[in-house]
Amino acid sequence: MSGRHVVAVDESTHLADDAGAGGQVDVEVDAAVRAAAGTGVGQSSRADRAAWLRALAAGLELHRDELVALAREETHLSEARLRGEVVRTATQLRFFADVIDEGSYLEATLDAPDASLVPPRPDLRRMLRPIGPVAVFAASNFPFAFSVLGNDTASALAAGCPVVVKAHPGHPRLSRRVVELAREALQGAGAPSDALGLVEGVESGVALVGHPLVSAVGFTGSTGGGRALFDLASARPAPIPFYGELGSLNPVVVTEAAAATDVDGIAAGLAGSFTRDGGQYCTKPGLVFVPEGTGFEDALCDALGTVGAQRLLTDGIGAAFAAGADRLVGLPDAELVWRGAVDPSTGEASDAPATVVAASARAVADDPHAWLQECFGPLTVLARYRDRTELDAAVAALDGSLAASIHHAPGEDISELVAALAPKAGRLVFNGWPTGVAIAWAQHHGGGWPATTASVHTSVGATAVRRFLVPVAYQDAPASVLPAELADGNPLGIPRRVDGTLVSGHQS
Repeated sequence: MSGRHVVAVDESTHLADDAGAGGQVDVEVDAAVRAAAGTGVGQSSRADRAAWLRALAAGLELHRDELVALAREETHLSEARLRGEVVRTATQLRFFADVIDEGSYLEATLDAPDASLVPPRPDLRRMLRPIGPVAVFAASNFPFAFSVLGNDTASALAAGCPVVVKAHPGHPRLSRRVVELAREALQGAGAPSDALGLVEGVESGVALVGHPLVSAVGFTGSTGGGRALFDLASARPAPIPFYGELGSLNPVVVTEAAAATDVDGIAAGLAGSFTRDGGQYCTKPGLVFVPEGTGFEDALCDALGTVGAQRLLTDGIGAAFAAGADRLVGLPDAELVWRGAVDPSTGEASDAPATVVAASARAVADDPHAWLQECFGPLTVLARYRDRTELDAAVAALDGSLAASIHHAPGEDISELVAALAPKAGRLVFNGWPTGVAIAWAQHHGGGWPATTASVHTSVGATAVRRFLVPVAYQDAPASVLPAELADGNPLGIPRRVDGTLVSGHQS
């Protein structure tokens, strides 16, 4: 689920030039960041912030009909999809409220003084604190769940950081309305309304990353746009963390035994996964390794028989999809296996037909730069392998992805495949499809470049808050200046590590 890619086709082509031009912080961005920085959100209690997040969720649900109607007009996504996404967004907000209520995310750690050690150990108490104002770049393909009140905003607010959102141009009216409602909900819950701000436009996004009071950036978008902003964040006089989710192929391996067991079922699952909502998911399976001679391609074409052209989010994304598909089809060794029909008399510029391109796994391994590029939309590449040697060579050439999947037969030994794919992806899926990222404590939605700019972090799940926190150790601190989470007797009852031992709340 997450969102490819986003500042993406509409803006990223201009981003690199803008990032190097000027350096003047525009008045609107400066006002929004300074207002956010002056809210004192970092000093708020966990209980207060949890109440704020729950109020935001309730406000979103209260205005669901109005917001879904706006989103329908601006994104071309179905009403059912958008209603489901509102539910997901509200669930995320409440989930992070629960995370901060529980308290273990703070990593509260206490070591008692011990003069007998060499060197002597003082009284040390450590925990994670809010990093400061966060800039969030909204995604195009998830206008609720990865936009104004999406996962980055929710996790940053949970951590105690005010947020300034850079709206995506694919749904500007929706973004403005969500901010209006969110600020009303925050005020109603006793929070400072300036804890959430909004700016628009490419130049504002560049200025936001460069603003001296911004302490971190969360981004979901294209590899080109994200790289330009990542470089800008790194080149600041005081560099800041840039947590970017960029491009991901999410490779799938179908073993020979799996194809022999259920070729029709696997093919049908792939057809549904890579065309879901126009293939506009960051977790779309864009590369599938299939054994030769198993009838997989025929089964896939049968499964795609009723899938027509789909309207993508914007005309720009539609044009980029068409160009990307044509590039792949034109590669040496490429074969166009399937392309759905588009009626030129009734079609829109953003219409995209389901497309399947095939090549040998050997060709993929020999020219990974040409083959291993994400094509955002309803397209997947089949890499045909003759034996395990060809498969292993192609898997070794893979870049980082958010997810990787293995379809295997019951009882089949896939340990070597798991070992080969584990370094390539943040999530491994077995006999399933990656399009669907559950909100959970154990979830990891990240991966090596180009999937993300920081593979040790996640943008979905409880530990997403870790991106917006920094550790602080207190040495021999007076009790009067210690945060309550580090106080003697554990008055807030959170899980802590005391003298090396994990203890549950109220036991430390």
